[in-house]
Amino acid sequence: AITRLQSLPSGSMERVCDTMVQEVFELTGYDRVMAYKFHDDDHGEVVSETTKPGLEPYLGLHYPATDIPQAARFLFMKNKVRMIVDCRAGHVKVLQDEKLPFDLTLCGSTLRAPHSCHLQYMENMNSIASLVMAVVVNDAEEEGESSNTVQPQKRKRLWGLVVCHNTTPRFVPFPLRYACEFLAQVFAIHVNKELELENQIVEKNILRTQTLLCDLLMRDAPLGIVSQSPNIMDLVKCDGTALLYKSKIWRLGVTPSDFQLHDISSWLSECHMDSTGLSTDSLYDAGFPGALALEDVVCGMAAVRIT
Repeated sequence: AITRLQSLPSGSMERVCDTMVQEVFELTGYDRVMAYKFHDDDHGEVVSETTKPGLEPYLGLHYPATDIPQAARFLFMKNKVRMIVDCRAGHVKVLQDEKLPFDLTLCGSTLRAPHSCHLQYMENMNSIASLVMAVVVNDAEEEGESSNTVQPQKRKRLWGLVVCHNTTPRFVPFPLRYACEFLAQVFAIHVNKELELENQIVEKNILRTQTLLCDLLMRDAPLGIVSQSPNIMDLVKCDGTALLYKSKIWRLGVTPSDFQLHDISSWLSECHMDSTGLSTDSLYDAGFPGALALEDVVCGMAAVRIT
């Protein structure tokens, strides 16, 4: 399984995930195996899946961030593999000697009982047993980090999970769990490489688009940043953009009305005269008087003065 992962050509996160899911499916024998990715807002998506015939597919489904609370994610960073043999099994009480000066914690124990909410969640999904492997990758390096002679250890983050479900109780012995944990580490290395490659491609595209748009501005042809391809929306991730130039307005995508755009422009001139622009997640919080009138059309905005 590791050899097959390592032999994959770079350039396709989908192929890496599909291969990992198929290998774990054949290795463990669970009814369903999924690759579950966390997005920037912490919600999750099933990006790859293999199931036994007759099961409802979950591929492409999105789940809210609250489905896997931060406390559970923290535990996954410490304990990379979590197994639940039977969600219907009764719990066993742990008795603590009263003379102990501290409370016992089973956070690092395989025998730790799952939370009752999670057990009900599994029952609702007709998943009686599960095996979950954490996929931990390098976090993006913070800007402005000083370059010391000693390379600092990179911060880690939870990229996602490899999730196995079974419709009947299933126990995976320790040697196989250990093999799965090692396989997940190899998978995480390949995910990290794909993420770095994707970031390089994005940065290259941004630099090329930025150069083209700046060239238009330098040639005193600002209309090109909204009328040509690529345009400003290819550079900035947004729902819409507007250019105010020589008392005229050019719009792309979802934008306020012409009257509202003039209103925003006047507010910027009055309240932000000393800056070259403004960036905010909420025009209401930024103090724009007409924010409520924008309703659901616009919430945040980035504005730049072209001189």
